[in-house]
Amino acid sequence: MTEPASDAPKSSVARRARKFLRRSVVVAKIVWDEFVKWFNAREFSENWVLLGFAVAIGIAAALGVVAFYKSIDLAFDVFYKWPSQYIPPVTVNAYRPVITGLGFVAAYWIMQHLGQGNEGMNVPDVQLAVVKRGGYIPSRPALARTAASAVTIGSGGSAGSEGPVVVLGALIGSWLGRRFRFEASRVRVLVGCATGAAISAAFNAPLAGAFFALEETLGTMSGISFAPVVVASVMSAVVTRAVFGNHPAFALPPREAFGYSHVSEVLVFFPLLGVVAGLVAALFVWAYFGLGERVAKLKYRPEVIALGGGALVGLLVFASNGILVGFGHLAINVTSFTTYTWYALGALALGKIAVTVLTLNTGGSGGLFTPSLYLGAATGGAVGSALAAAWPSGAINPGVYGLVGMGAMVAAATDAPITGILLAFEMTNDYAIMLPLMLTVVIAHTVARRLEPDSLYSGWLRRRGESLAHGADRDTLAGLRVADAFDREALTLDEDAPVHHFMREIGRRDQLYFPVVSEEGQLVGVVAFSDMGEVAADSGNLAELIVAADVARPTETVTPQDSLLDAIRKMGVRGAGAVPVVDPDGRYLGLITRSHVLSLYERTVTKSKLEQHHAA
Repeated sequence: MTEPASDAPKSSVARRARKFLRRSVVVAKIVWDEFVKWFNAREFSENWVLLGFAVAIGIAAALGVVAFYKSIDLAFDVFYKWPSQYIPPVTVNAYRPVITGLGFVAAYWIMQHLGQGNEGMNVPDVQLAVVKRGGYIPSRPALARTAASAVTIGSGGSAGSEGPVVVLGALIGSWLGRRFRFEASRVRVLVGCATGAAISAAFNAPLAGAFFALEETLGTMSGISFAPVVVASVMSAVVTRAVFGNHPAFALPPREAFGYSHVSEVLVFFPLLGVVAGLVAALFVWAYFGLGERVAKLKYRPEVIALGGGALVGLLVFASNGILVGFGHLAINVTSFTTYTWYALGALALGKIAVTVLTLNTGGSGGLFTPSLYLGAATGGAVGSALAAAWPSGAINPGVYGLVGMGAMVAAATDAPITGILLAFEMTNDYAIMLPLMLTVVIAHTVARRLEPDSLYSGWLRRRGESLAHGADRDTLAGLRVADAFDREALTLDEDAPVHHFMREIGRRDQLYFPVVSEEGQLVGVVAFSDMGEVAADSGNLAELIVAADVARPTETVTPQDSLLDAIRKMGVRGAGAVPVVDPDGRYLGLITRSHVLSLYERTVTKSKLEQHHAA
């Protein structure tokens, strides 16, 4: 069947347009490839390349944060403001459980269909990408997570905006690095720049943003990372201040109220706040992962769970008159917290834990950083209000305790003490708060880690079989086993061998540490080559009577199943360059030295770089 004469010219034009478009794409790709080859062949200074890209990433990340905040406000308009034009506002609020439930269903649908069912794409997943995937952030799940989080927060869910903006920033840094075909080490730095810029833009806190990237994302403060991360954070703050204005991210008490009135507050009351904040942070972690495990066992369809979880969150938020989540992307008003009683603030703290763990475990998307700030403000305000009620003449300001509690809760819940200190300080820009802030943060962090070793971030990774020890080097060592590196043929000494018999043999070998083994194969100790001269000088005529067991020193041991990171730590306990390898019953198997560890580490890193190069 032939086309009508009138349709033939249109079809011909469409074919030519598609052909022209394909050719244009091919030409653009060729031009870009040639430009990238030219750029990478210039051998520009590493510092200048990273600083130049840091400026671009800082600007791009800030614009991404602005767009994300606008999308949250748009979702809030869709779910609440637009319906209020046709329904009385009181009725709209009464429908909040239904609205929030539908929002969770929509967020779940976005992640399942647009995000391809990816459950990650949060701060811990960015950390994992930096350490184990060369900074690679997949585009589609990251964009889906951003959209799902905007819907979740806009529909009234309790989630933070920092997680999505960190993911979005990380995507920008990763995409830019991969488009220029940079090595994985450089891409990691760019991802760190982007996450720091995102936090800086989200909270108007360039210092906190920079140290969040160094402390949480990169796990290092090395010179090669420090400068570009700081530049990106500053650039993003400049852009967002031009858009939103130069003011703190949250409404704060009057500036003159930031300090403390009595030394006893620093010595007694703020340490008390640190203990309470640590306890609440541990409760937050337990509740978050505990509810997640329970929800995973439910037999209902995910859409039903999302609808039910959203409805319950909406009911709790309705009961709090909206105080638990705020409106749009604005969620914390520290000043208003100073007007509540201590028990009302305590109820808000528990309510915030409940709505947050429900939101993020039943289909909603978002971060945990901002809920931690809210929880810290409520907890600190409750402690401050209780102290003010108990000591009316003490001139205690609950608002200061709320501010300090924010930094303490971030440190305790997310395992980021430096970020917690700097964020609270940058919100006030007043050194008067630093003394109680630092002390409270340290105490809260210590108490929380004592009660619960996992933070909100590390717990997410551990439950998926991952473990990050802050930095690629440590993580690589933690992933390698002693069984792959130790020497099974190392020279050993019998426990009853006379010293003068084996001293000559020791001097002919490169080996510096000699395990002493009993007749049954049990490890007795270790003789170091450096000890032999001292033994020979001190023993005199008794040399023939001294046996290996007499000069053997105590030693740490490892098993073949231990990691190389464990081996390095065991060596550091006694300042030794080697540790014996034993089985669970204490029988000697071999010796592992620092050179064995470094050799396997270098082979592994080189292999990983080659694989990443081929993949690129």
